[in-house]
Amino acid sequence: MTKKPTKGSSGRGQRDLKVKVKTARGRRLSSTRWLERQLNDPYVKRARAEGMRGRAAYKISEIDDKYRFLVPGARVVDLGCAPGGWCQVAVKRVNALGERSGKAQGTILGIDLQEVEPIAGAELHVLDFLADEADAQVKTWMDGKADVVMSDMAAASSGHKQTDHLRIIALCEAAAYFAFDVLDEGGTFVAKVLAGGAEGELQKLLKQKFNKVANFKPGASRADSSEKFVVATGFRG
Repeated sequence: MTKKPTKGSSGRGQRDLKVKVKTARGRRLSSTRWLERQLNDPYVKRARAEGMRGRAAYKISEIDDKYRFLVPGARVVDLGCAPGGWCQVAVKRVNALGERSGKAQGTILGIDLQEVEPIAGAELHVLDFLADEADAQVKTWMDGKADVVMSDMAAASSGHKQTDHLRIIALCEAAAYFAFDVLDEGGTFVAKVLAGGAEGELQKLLKQKFNKVANFKPGASRADSSEKFVVATGFRG
């Protein structure tokens, strides 16, 4: 199970010390607040300590702890995989390196628009999943269909909440249609969405193709964030 970061040691006189960041000349107040939040985020600190590529690694860990789709032997496609935190988690859980004796060895395929620093046990490619024949290319690399398609993608922020919501729902729908083409029967689709009212059509679409569709907000998601994750299991093919 994924453990939540704990606050400071219980030793006498010890406590967590928050880092305060002064607003430098030429830097916006919002940037200062973001930097201060990053420096004080327990998941960011934990990621650095454990060699993970960002706090998002703990989101997919918590999602999988609940729904159990990253099993040994699973074939996984990670859409928009940069910087690679989700791949790092998946490599261990599906036994992509074959380190768990007696367990089936899985496959991790990460694709992104940009190059991603190599991850042992994961096959990483530069590819636009929206491109023509992208699904065929992925199935060639995978030597077949996938058991899991997962996505932590988010469209570039416009600063307008409703616009951003519509953009990420559209991106998630595109990822879902991609998943329909590459998933094997019984497969799982996981994707990030933002709450905002337009996700109803996405839910309807997924319920037509999967046996179960659920929404989950992991503890690693910031409390003030509207993000959640849709988890669709039992792909009907």
